[in-house]
Amino acid sequence: MKKIPSFEKDHDNLSVGLHARTDANGITTFDLRFKKPNAGDYISPAALHSVEHMLATSFRELGGDDIVYFGPMGCRTGFYLLTLRRSFEEARALILKAIDVALGYDVVPGATRKECGNYLDHDLPAAKAELQKYREILLG
Repeated sequence: MKKIPSFEKDHDNLSVGLHARTDANGITTFDLRFKKPNAGDYISPAALHSVEHMLATSFRELGGDDIVYFGPMGCRTGFYLLTLRRSFEEARALILKAIDVALGYDVVPGATRKECGNYLDHDLPAAKAELQKYREILLG
């Protein structure tokens, strides 16, 4: 069975931060690694869900027309951001701006019963705490 690229990474040696890989089709996958894999510290399901809603919304607010996809990693250590024609530094700057926008939200966007398939599973304070920690990682 052919392995997908993320399974080919040695997760024991993968650090927190921002990682990138560009496919032959021009799509760059940015790995927003909030937590060190297999270290026992993971994003809670409710915070992961809320961060997904918050960053997906703030990326769109900032005009991320080149964004193909944004979503969580099943292992709860971070998120994937797929873009077209965006350099590493451009993506890093966009992510920092999106985090700043998300930190200003008073509610989780799209978290009503009509808008979300699991609307009761959100945690705004925990999501903001995770975003703030990741922001500090990116700023070094």
